[in-house]
Amino acid sequence: MSLAIELSAVVVTVKDNEALVLCLNLPRGEAAFALPSGPFIPENHRTFDLALRAFVREQTGFDIGYVEQLYSFGDDGRQGIAASAPDGDRVVSVGYLALTPQAVQARFDAAWVPFNRFFPWEDWRHGDSNPDLEALRPALRDWCDTAATGTEHALRLRRVETLFPDDFDNWNEERVLDRYELLYSVGLTGEAQRTRDGGPAAPSSGESMASDHRRILATGLSRLRGKLKYRPVIFELMPEQFTLLELQKSLEALSGLRLHKQNFRRALDRTGFVTPLGIMREDTGGRPAELYSYNRDQFHFSPSLGLSLPRA
Repeated sequence: MSLAIELSAVVVTVKDNEALVLCLNLPRGEAAFALPSGPFIPENHRTFDLALRAFVREQTGFDIGYVEQLYSFGDDGRQGIAASAPDGDRVVSVGYLALTPQAVQARFDAAWVPFNRFFPWEDWRHGDSNPDLEALRPALRDWCDTAATGTEHALRLRRVETLFPDDFDNWNEERVLDRYELLYSVGLTGEAQRTRDGGPAAPSSGESMASDHRRILATGLSRLRGKLKYRPVIFELMPEQFTLLELQKSLEALSGLRLHKQNFRRALDRTGFVTPLGIMREDTGGRPAELYSYNRDQFHFSPSLGLSLPRA
């Protein structure tokens, strides 16, 4: 068995207060979507970065901007999406996170899809309860109760209570990957049922993706949610001019949290990251709102700062 290297891209944008990921539309089958992916061919590609940009452009018609490497995925049994990967190869995928401020129209065989279709239990913007998570809790409790020993039961229960706490104040929005991995372990996701030749996925477990692409996607969302707090990467997703409410709504869409408006703006003022332009936007559906721009020079003085996410 030889080794094949595949590159996969989690391309993220925000539009109309929703976080979106760029996906390939697949023919009808077990999964409807895949991440843009392609093989790394050493004789054709000088670097991973150049190869990634080339095949994303070829597959989706979209040029990506900000890119950073995520993680390498090489579990036994994973399947590559690239058609050129020979049968029998062990496929290792190198995941990348890419951010863009524009959800430009992709090719007919690609689409911008809301994150919440894949991780519905991650969206807490509409209250302190989440109906999709509540629908999963009985199966999580059953999984704990079927433990072989009291020690194993306690460990399972602690894992569930840590990742899916009853009290929203204890919710850690960065642990997207850990929560997906737990649901996979319990057998609630479509990907788990696919590998185990089981039945349909549990209700509210989100839409499946090809191969292990939802795991790669969860890794990308975990990384992005964490990075919002220590790097001003949110501005890679914003237009040149924006209102403070648009900035807050974009952060809420990515974090899955409702933010406290006044506390958020006070914390934002301390960073110096935004500059008022003295221009009012009239098409807000309410009172006119002032436009701002990102002060890129400030990042050079405070490179370790991100934005505070004070919950409402």
